Amino acid sequence: MPTTAYAVRRYGEVTVLTGAEQGAYPYANSVLVRGTAETLVIDPSLSLVGTAPPADLVLVSHAHEDHVAGLADYEVPVRIHEKDLAALRSTEVMVAGYGLPPDASERARTSLRDRFHVRDRPDATGFEDGTVFDLGGRTVTVVHLPGHTRGHSGFLIEPDGFLYVADIDLTSFGPYYGDVGSSLTAFESSMRRCREIGVRWYGTAHQKGVIEGAGEFRRRLDEFAAVTERRDTALLAFLDAPRTVEEIAGHRLVYRPHVKGPQVDPVERRTAVRHLNRLIDTGLVTEVEKGRFRAT
Repeated sequence: MPTTAYAVRRYGEVTVLTGAEQGAYPYANSVLVRGTAETLVIDPSLSLVGTAPPADLVLVSHAHEDHVAGLADYEVPVRIHEKDLAALRSTEVMVAGYGLPPDASERARTSLRDRFHVRDRPDATGFEDGTVFDLGGRTVTVVHLPGHTRGHSGFLIEPDGFLYVADIDLTSFGPYYGDVGSSLTAFESSMRRCREIGVRWYGTAHQKGVIEGAGEFRRRLDEFAAVTERRDTALLAFLDAPRTVEEIAGHRLVYRPHVKGPQVDPVERRTAVRHLNRLIDTGLVTEVEKGRFRAT
């Protein structure tokens, strides 16, 4: 059974509600921000189900199930970036974004409903980069950080100096850009944008929690970003002979060999294509015959 419990940690006047298992999936970390006029919650997670703190507004960083599982407890305005709005309004759109085979898509719908309490939120409305929410003596500003999803966003909370970076989560798994609407180049651009924002605290959505200090955050961010470079290197080594996308997907750039699941093959295929396109654009890979690629 899911654990509906969270740990409360304060950073200035920002409260992080650390999910079960340190926010590891299927859990996540949520953020509670109080002003003199209003209170908002960012990314109500599975750990908030049944114990959600009251709020006047909910902000969602992106339309993935682990970031909205606690949303059913809130009958207040819900906001998300306009490019992820359709997926929050419709579970069918959310599932389609995963790009799974038909049988796996049906299981995903069941999981969203029964495990993550996800339901359509047709009342949700959009925001855009730079939108400011004034809570009274405290502001929350949208920082659009696409790549993970088209609408993936962070939030800068002032005057506390707290930047919530959501699923730029600094884990050893590395950047994830395997959904239908994901983008490798956009994810890399978003990481560069985060690197340029100097604040006191950086909050992640999962196990790494909150990082204090711009220097430490940038060091960890560079390690996180280096995973994409290692994927390029691994792909180039594998392309010592002509290979198809299917062969590259089977070789795996993302998941370890023991990992099973319906998402593995489609995620590996999309990731392979995104790295191939980049390496072709830079002249490091060429299509030696139709559908077969080799390092130059």
